[in-house]
Amino acid sequence: MRKRIITAVLLIPLLLAILLVAPKIMTAILVACMSALAVYELLYGTGLVRHLRLVAYSAVTAFVIPIWSYFGMSAAWGQIILLVFFCALFGEAMASHVKVRFEKVCICLMAGLLIPYLFSSLVRILTPVNGRYLIMIPFVVAFLSDSGAYFVGCRFGKRKLAPVISPNKSIEGVAGGLTFAVVGMLLYTAIMQLVFKLQVNYALAILYGVLGTAADVFGDLCFSVIKRQTGIKDYGNLIPGHGGILDRFDSMLVVAPLIELLLAVLPVVTKV
Repeated sequence: MRKRIITAVLLIPLLLAILLVAPKIMTAILVACMSALAVYELLYGTGLVRHLRLVAYSAVTAFVIPIWSYFGMSAAWGQIILLVFFCALFGEAMASHVKVRFEKVCICLMAGLLIPYLFSSLVRILTPVNGRYLIMIPFVVAFLSDSGAYFVGCRFGKRKLAPVISPNKSIEGVAGGLTFAVVGMLLYTAIMQLVFKLQVNYALAILYGVLGTAADVFGDLCFSVIKRQTGIKDYGNLIPGHGGILDRFDSMLVVAPLIELLLAVLPVVTKV
C-alpha cells in the first residue's frame, strides 16, 4: 500500500500539469503513448499474441488514433488508418502461409482500434474551449471510485462482489467507491461554480458519480476477466505499486467514454 500511495503522490502532480497547464497536444501524445503501451500489455504481455510484427502494427495504430482524435477525426484519415492496419494484419497472415490464425488478427484489430479510441475520449473532452474545466471529471470519478473501493474494501470488505473474476473486490468496497466518487463530483462541481464562475447542475454531478462508479467497476472487471483467462497477476510493472497501464487505467476505458457521452447529452456545466 505504501508504494502505491508514494507513486500516486509523485505522478498525480505531473498528470495535472499535463492536463491543465501544458499545450493540449501534450495530452494527446500522453494518451497515444498510454494506448500503445496498453495494447502491448494486452497482446504480448498476456501471451495472447506473441507475433512481434502484429503487436507492433497494433501498437503503432494505437498511438496514431489519439493524435487523429486531437486533429478532429477526419473521416478520410480514419479510413486510411483502418485500411493500412487491416492490410498489414492480413498481409502477415498471407506471408505466414496462414499460420497466423484469424482469431489473432481479430484480437489485434480489437486491441489496436478499440482501446485507443476509448482512451481518446480524454482527448476529445479536453480539446473544446471549455475542456480544461471538464477534463478533470473522468479522473475525479475514476480515481476517487478506485481509491474509495480500495481503502474501504481493505478495512470493511467482507462480501465478495465477483470472487472468481476479482477476488479482492467487495460490495462494501464498491459502496465506498460510490461515496467517494459522488462526494468528489459535488466538490469539484462546487469548485467550478465558486472559483471559475461556471453555471453547474449539482443533481447531474451526483448522477455522474453514480454512473461513473458503475462504469469504473465494470471496466475493472472486464480486464480482470482477461487476466484470469490468461493466468497473469498484472499486465505489467511500469507503475510501481499499481502494475501496468491497463492495471491502473483499465476502468478509464469505460469511464472516459461515458463521461464524454454524458457531457454531450446531460452537461453538468450548463454555461461557460
